[in-house]
Amino acid sequence: MWELTKSFRFEAAHSLKGTTLGESSEEIHGHSFRAEVTVRGTPDPATGMVMDLGLLEQKIAAIRSALDHKFLNKIEALGVPTLENLSRYIWEQVQGAGHVTRVSVHRDSCGESCTYFGPSS
Repeated sequence: MWELTKSFRFEAAHSLKGTTLGESSEEIHGHSFRAEVTVRGTPDPATGMVMDLGLLEQKIAAIRSALDHKFLNKIEALGVPTLENLSRYIWEQVQGAGHVTRVSVHRDSCGESCTYFGPSS
């Protein structure tokens, strides 16, 4: 069994109410995000690949376009723009690009990340 991970970056702003950070979190502020999408599988004997990473890149390009330099609070499908919801949103958007096993979203400058493993069964 193999896992392939493709990373991408985006810059975005958000505003979060009700955190212990108070006003500084409630004000519109931005972050540099790094996301990782991981797929699992066995290489196809004919191609030697778990999947064509070009397919994954196409999905990621659409996600990056939806998130990069955007105000995340305005993305209805995202909900409250937390790391948790970002990882779930990306998971949902990348479906169909192989057997996705996890999506991680990092805010490296804050030393924070969240990993989503899919809906509970």
